[in-house]
Amino acid sequence: MNAVTYELIKTCKQTGARLGRVHTPHGSFETPVFMPVGTLATVKTMSPEELKEIGAHMILSNTYHLWLRPGEDIVKEAGGLHQFMNWDGSILTDSGGFQVFSLSDLRDIEEAGVHFRNHISGEKLFLSPEKAMEIQNALGADIMMAFDECPPYPAEHKYMKDSVERTSRWAERCLTAHQRAHDQGLFGIVQGGEYEDLRRQSAKDLTSLDFPGYAIGGLSVGEPKDVMNRVLEFTTPLLPDSKPRYLMGVGSPDSLIDGSIRGIDMFDCVLPTRIARNGTCMTSNGRLVVRNAKFALDFSPLDPNCDCHTCQNYSRAYIRHLIKADETFGLRLTTYHNLYFLVKLMEQVREAIKADRLGDFREEFFEQYGFNKPNAKNF
Repeated sequence: MNAVTYELIKTCKQTGARLGRVHTPHGSFETPVFMPVGTLATVKTMSPEELKEIGAHMILSNTYHLWLRPGEDIVKEAGGLHQFMNWDGSILTDSGGFQVFSLSDLRDIEEAGVHFRNHISGEKLFLSPEKAMEIQNALGADIMMAFDECPPYPAEHKYMKDSVERTSRWAERCLTAHQRAHDQGLFGIVQGGEYEDLRRQSAKDLTSLDFPGYAIGGLSVGEPKDVMNRVLEFTTPLLPDSKPRYLMGVGSPDSLIDGSIRGIDMFDCVLPTRIARNGTCMTSNGRLVVRNAKFALDFSPLDPNCDCHTCQNYSRAYIRHLIKADETFGLRLTTYHNLYFLVKLMEQVREAIKADRLGDFREEFFEQYGFNKPNAKNF
């Protein structure tokens, strides 16, 4: 029996989107779902209690960063990530591969793994599929990710082909090295950039290894959104209906809806927390930059249609004042609101799937949000 399983509940007749349920050792949750990112075993400015309050069921933490600080041995000694951070919901850890390739300018990829420099200290480090599994087994997340290479966009076909083949070999090594299959599910990651033949090759390689779930990686790395949607259209159908499908690093409202329509079950992204710290808020009427001067005397909530704690209790003028004064409470309020907004958006997506009207919901949301307007400001 796999530690992580997927149950398909319903398919939207209008769009083909899936309503499902993922079962993990630390609870079950309905999908499609957005997962807040807690890179260093914390979602920035938010307490675990607040995450439960907004309705989050699963959060993501980062293998690379936790390996460097505080170290996986300390987390293991604490009883694993759940105990360490006092979170009894589900946790997913990424493999560390994305950070190796995005944070380190000096790296050397070889068959054994990747040599690179610690982005904090400059120290020489080496990360392999086996080491990534060892770290994640020590961290103890419900879902862990296979170690892969995430090439930049754009990349030449020849480079991408070599990368896909290496990622497939690394995935097999991850399965062999995984020591806790009884209580940690290991997901494979489909790569291949924008190339349909390479996505097909990657999906074939990985599905033959029978992972309990599959991620689509290498998107939201700078490509236009129409390219991402096109890749999802030909990639998602290559993955098993009986396993969860996870689109890595995607969190803008339009892409969550479009990804759901294309059969994705799980999403994560730092976007809502990162922009919140700059005073940018997601609202039912579009993007709102609350630090702007025009809100200095605006005593209405961030979003009049939102019933989150922030919107029920604090005004735009007050939040603007806090952010302009560098008060941490302002960042907490905008972060709380943005995460609540995305968690509730996915609830609406699930309800629309149940009612066989996700396509209609998309049109209504895009119209209200302003995505249909010329020169619309996106994230």
